[in-house]
Amino acid sequence: MKAVQITALGGREVLNVRDVAMPTLRTGQVLIRVCFSGVNFIDVYYREGKYKTDLPFVPGAEGSGYIAGVGEGVVGFSEGDPVAWYGPLGSCAEYAAVDASMVIKISAGIPLSVAAALMMQGITAHYLAHSTFPLQEGHTALVHAAAGGVGHLLTQMAKRAGARVLATVSSEEKASIAKDAGASEVILYHDVDFDAAARNLTDGVGVDVVYDGVGKTTFEGSLRSLRPLGMLALYGASSGPVPPFDLSRLSAMGSLFITRPMSFDYIRPHSKYVERTDAIFAMYQNRVLNVHVDTVFPLEEAAAAYELLESRRSKGKILLSLA
Repeated sequence: MKAVQITALGGREVLNVRDVAMPTLRTGQVLIRVCFSGVNFIDVYYREGKYKTDLPFVPGAEGSGYIAGVGEGVVGFSEGDPVAWYGPLGSCAEYAAVDASMVIKISAGIPLSVAAALMMQGITAHYLAHSTFPLQEGHTALVHAAAGGVGHLLTQMAKRAGARVLATVSSEEKASIAKDAGASEVILYHDVDFDAAARNLTDGVGVDVVYDGVGKTTFEGSLRSLRPLGMLALYGASSGPVPPFDLSRLSAMGSLFITRPMSFDYIRPHSKYVERTDAIFAMYQNRVLNVHVDTVFPLEEAAAAYELLESRRSKGKILLSLA
């Protein structure tokens, strides 16, 4: 089968499409004919060695497609079922063997492209808005990269929860996307200091929570944007990792909280995974969650897909198509 296989750590030059062996189906797994694979920064972290896995490996931590085989001990799935999944690596391939516990059946009316787009980023947006800092009416949230994959979904969920959303974006085009998603005010961070703008928009008080998937370039400003006892939810590092930080500074800045959440901790036990995915797909089916797919690349153009992701020019989700 065709797959993106990484045989050495490095940049996008190591993303090569090769003929590789079909995955071995183990007990408790299903074999999936992949139609769409999500493009995410976690793949970059593995490719660059920031996250560890054995070489060689096939990247891609989410996808959608059709059941092509059912392993021993698996019930509830049949060949041809449309499904989506999250984790482990391996979705940048024509076929993937996935633990059945991580596979979700897709209801009629949900396109496979949308299903793939909603798995990792939808789950992330959901736990951030409903668990990491549970938003409610009266809260003010600062959402970075609000036109991006997570940010666009998170802005909609925050607005739906009753929060006021201040959104940061890089362009007027992205500002329009953030406004349509429910942002009350949009800050173009290339034009102004976003932390000063956030404080001005809150009469000098600061926001209750900052959702920051950018990392290095926004970290200090995110802290300055918070009210006393506010929380910084640092869920990613698209601009690079945050440098070492003296935690005693948090007390001087108003007894602030910082958390570095990881998705897998928010989908355990399995019932929580089902609960979140059910909620996300219900929002989409009820037309209260809009999913924007920016670009769909063929598998052979994986390097171009990750270049778009890493450039931070994308608006919404990037997918690889294997259909």
